[in-house]
Amino acid sequence: MRRQLRPTDVKRLNRTWRRNTQNRLAMIIESVTGPFNIGSIFRSAAAFGVDEIWLAGNATPPTNPKAGKTALGTERLVKWHEPIPATEAVKAAKAEGYTVHAIELTAEAVPLHRAGLGRDVCLVVGSEDHGCSPALLDAVDGVCYIPQVGRVGSFNVAVAAAIALSEARRQEWENLLEP
Repeated sequence: MRRQLRPTDVKRLNRTWRRNTQNRLAMIIESVTGPFNIGSIFRSAAAFGVDEIWLAGNATPPTNPKAGKTALGTERLVKWHEPIPATEAVKAAKAEGYTVHAIELTAEAVPLHRAGLGRDVCLVVGSEDHGCSPALLDAVDGVCYIPQVGRVGSFNVAVAAAIALSEARRQEWENLLEP
Protein backbone atom coordinates (compact mmCIF):
# COMPACT_ATOMS: atom_id res chain seq x y z
CA MET A 1 0.00 0.00 0.00
CA ARG A 2 1.29 3.46 -0.88
CA ARG A 3 1.77 5.90 1.95
CA GLN A 4 2.97 9.45 2.19
CA LEU A 5 6.46 10.00 3.52
CA ARG A 6 6.84 11.11 7.10
CA PRO A 7 8.58 14.48 7.67
CA THR A 8 11.85 12.75 8.59
CA ASP A 9 11.74 10.71 5.38
CA VAL A 10 11.06 13.86 3.33
CA LYS A 11 14.09 15.57 4.89
CA ARG A 12 16.25 12.53 4.12
CA LEU A 13 15.04 12.40 0.50
CA ASN A 14 15.64 16.15 -0.01
CA ARG A 15 19.10 15.88 1.55
CA THR A 16 19.99 13.13 -0.95
CA TRP A 17 18.93 15.33 -3.89
CA ARG A 18 20.82 18.30 -2.42
CA ARG A 19 24.01 16.21 -2.23
CA ASN A 20 23.62 15.35 -5.93
CA THR A 21 23.21 18.99 -6.92
CA GLN A 22 26.29 20.97 -7.95
CA ASN A 23 25.01 23.74 -10.22
CA ARG A 24 24.16 27.14 -8.86
CA LEU A 25 20.81 28.70 -9.68
CA ALA A 26 19.91 32.38 -9.50
CA MET A 27 17.05 34.56 -10.66
CA ILE A 28 16.34 38.08 -11.81
CA ILE A 29 12.78 39.21 -11.24
CA GLU A 30 12.05 42.29 -13.33
CA SER A 31 9.08 44.51 -12.46
CA VAL A 32 6.87 41.75 -11.06
CA THR A 33 4.58 43.78 -8.82
CA GLY A 34 1.98 41.29 -7.59
CA PRO A 35 2.90 40.38 -4.02
CA PHE A 36 1.37 36.91 -4.32
CA ASN A 37 3.47 36.29 -7.45
CA ILE A 38 6.60 37.44 -5.60
CA GLY A 39 5.81 35.20 -2.63
CA SER A 40 5.19 32.23 -4.89
CA ILE A 41 8.41 32.80 -6.86
CA PHE A 42 10.42 32.98 -3.63
CA ARG A 43 8.80 29.79 -2.36
CA SER A 44 9.67 27.95 -5.60
CA ALA A 45 13.17 29.45 -5.55
CA ALA A 46 13.76 28.15 -2.03
CA ALA A 47 12.42 24.70 -2.98
CA PHE A 48 14.77 24.42 -5.98
CA GLY A 49 17.82 25.75 -4.13
CA VAL A 50 18.18 29.16 -5.74
CA ASP A 51 21.22 30.89 -4.26
CA GLU A 52 20.48 34.49 -5.13
CA ILE A 53 17.70 36.70 -6.49
CA TRP A 54 18.14 40.16 -7.96
CA LEU A 55 15.00 42.27 -8.00
CA ALA A 56 14.93 44.69 -10.91
CA GLY A 57 12.81 47.60 -12.04
CA ASN A 58 9.82 48.14 -9.78
CA ALA A 59 9.62 44.57 -8.47
CA THR A 60 7.83 44.19 -5.16
CA PRO A 61 10.18 43.04 -2.38
CA PRO A 62 9.41 39.83 -0.49
CA THR A 63 9.09 41.85 2.71
CA ASN A 64 5.65 43.00 1.52
CA PRO A 65 3.14 41.49 4.00
CA LYS A 66 1.01 39.99 1.20
CA ALA A 67 4.10 38.37 -0.36
CA GLY A 68 4.89 36.84 3.01
CA LYS A 69 1.52 35.07 3.11
CA THR A 70 2.50 33.08 0.03
CA ALA A 71 6.25 32.79 0.67
CA LEU A 72 5.64 31.32 4.16
CA GLY A 73 9.05 32.47 5.43
CA THR A 74 11.04 31.10 2.49
CA GLU A 75 12.30 34.58 1.58
CA ARG A 76 14.78 34.23 4.45
CA LEU A 77 16.27 31.13 2.78
CA VAL A 78 17.31 32.91 -0.42
CA LYS A 79 19.75 35.82 -0.62
CA TRP A 80 18.03 38.70 -2.40
CA HIS A 81 18.89 42.23 -3.45
CA GLU A 82 16.76 45.38 -3.43
CA PRO A 83 15.55 46.48 -6.89
CA ILE A 84 18.14 47.86 -9.29
CA PRO A 85 17.96 48.59 -13.04
CA ALA A 86 17.50 45.37 -15.03
CA THR A 87 20.74 45.72 -16.99
CA GLU A 88 22.65 46.17 -13.73
CA ALA A 89 21.09 42.99 -12.40
CA VAL A 90 22.23 41.10 -15.52
CA LYS A 91 25.77 42.51 -15.11
CA ALA A 92 25.80 41.46 -11.45
CA ALA A 93 24.67 37.91 -12.31
CA LYS A 94 27.30 37.60 -15.04
CA ALA A 95 29.97 38.91 -12.66
CA GLU A 96 29.01 36.07 -10.29
CA GLY A 97 29.66 33.56 -13.09
CA TYR A 98 26.09 32.84 -14.18
CA THR A 99 24.88 32.38 -17.73
CA VAL A 100 21.72 34.49 -17.94
CA HIS A 101 18.60 33.25 -19.74
CA ALA A 102 15.34 35.16 -19.97
CA ILE A 103 12.06 33.24 -20.07
CA GLU A 104 10.25 35.16 -22.78
CA LEU A 105 8.51 34.75 -26.12
CA THR A 106 10.81 36.29 -28.74
CA ALA A 107 11.51 35.39 -32.37
CA GLU A 108 14.89 33.87 -31.50
CA ALA A 109 13.90 32.12 -28.27
CA VAL A 110 14.55 28.38 -28.03
CA PRO A 111 12.28 25.88 -26.30
CA LEU A 112 13.09 25.64 -22.58
CA HIS A 113 14.08 21.96 -22.80
CA ARG A 114 16.75 22.82 -25.41
CA ALA A 115 18.17 25.88 -23.66
CA GLY A 116 21.20 24.19 -22.05
CA LEU A 117 20.30 25.07 -18.48
CA GLY A 118 22.32 22.26 -16.85
CA ARG A 119 25.04 24.61 -15.54
CA ASP A 120 25.31 27.69 -13.31
CA VAL A 121 22.39 29.65 -14.66
CA CYS A 122 20.41 32.75 -13.78
CA LEU A 123 16.81 32.67 -14.99
CA VAL A 124 14.96 35.90 -15.68
CA VAL A 125 11.22 36.50 -15.52
CA GLY A 126 9.52 39.79 -16.29
CA SER A 127 6.46 41.81 -15.52
CA GLU A 128 3.03 40.20 -15.39
CA ASP A 129 1.74 42.48 -18.17
CA HIS A 130 4.70 43.18 -20.45
CA GLY A 131 7.29 40.49 -19.77
CA CYS A 132 10.98 41.37 -19.91
CA SER A 133 12.05 44.83 -21.00
CA PRO A 134 13.86 45.29 -24.35
CA ALA A 135 17.00 46.49 -22.53
CA LEU A 136 17.07 43.36 -20.39
CA LEU A 137 16.53 41.11 -23.42
CA ASP A 138 19.50 42.77 -25.15
CA ALA A 139 21.70 42.16 -22.10
CA VAL A 140 21.04 38.43 -21.48
CA ASP A 141 23.00 35.50 -22.92
CA GLY A 142 19.94 33.70 -24.27
CA VAL A 143 16.16 33.60 -24.37
CA CYS A 144 13.95 30.56 -24.02
CA TYR A 145 10.23 29.90 -23.91
CA ILE A 146 7.95 27.31 -22.38
CA PRO A 147 6.22 25.30 -25.14
CA GLN A 148 2.44 25.19 -24.79
CA VAL A 149 -0.14 23.23 -26.70
CA GLY A 150 -3.33 24.53 -25.12
CA ARG A 151 -5.43 27.50 -26.11
CA VAL A 152 -3.90 29.86 -23.57
CA GLY A 153 -0.99 31.99 -24.77
CA SER A 154 1.01 32.33 -21.58
CA PHE A 155 1.55 31.21 -17.99
CA ASN A 156 1.24 33.23 -14.81
CA VAL A 157 4.73 34.60 -14.06
CA ALA A 158 5.10 32.60 -10.83
CA VAL A 159 4.11 29.39 -12.62
CA ALA A 160 6.54 30.14 -15.46
CA ALA A 161 9.33 30.71 -12.92
CA ALA A 162 8.60 27.38 -11.21
CA ILE A 163 8.55 25.52 -14.53
CA ALA A 164 11.86 27.08 -15.59
CA LEU A 165 13.53 26.33 -12.24
CA SER A 166 12.30 22.75 -12.42
CA GLU A 167 13.65 22.35 -15.94
CA ALA A 168 17.06 23.73 -14.95
CA ARG A 169 17.33 21.15 -12.17
CA ARG A 170 15.95 18.39 -14.41
CA GLN A 171 18.67 19.07 -16.96
CA GLU A 172 21.31 18.89 -14.24
CA TRP A 173 19.90 15.66 -12.80
CA GLU A 174 19.13 14.03 -16.17
CA ASN A 175 21.94 11.47 -15.96
CA LEU A 176 21.81 10.77 -12.24
CA LEU A 177 20.63 7.51 -10.81
CA GLU A 178 17.53 7.98 -8.67
CA PRO A 179 18.34 8.46 -4.97
